[in-house]
Amino acid sequence: MLEPAELERYARHIVLREVGGPGQARLKAARVLVVGAGGIGSPVLMYLAAAGVGTLGVIDARARGLVAQCMLP
Repeated sequence: MLEPAELERYARHIVLREVGGPGQARLKAARVLVVGAGGIGSPVLMYLAAAGVGTLGVIDARARGLVAQCMLP
């Protein structure tokens, strides 16, 4: 479930009928892998993080094939 700070942060998503509390909880549990962190991948990562996706993975050729993962609060 969402913590009080997350409820405040994602209040605008939660009030949307299409998302709601259960939808935001599913976003928090979601895992997304983005290939490329350049011109398109960079803003995609920003929007996914802002939406509350729980785990983001990034693969970028400039990172020499390394996969960087981070848990978002």
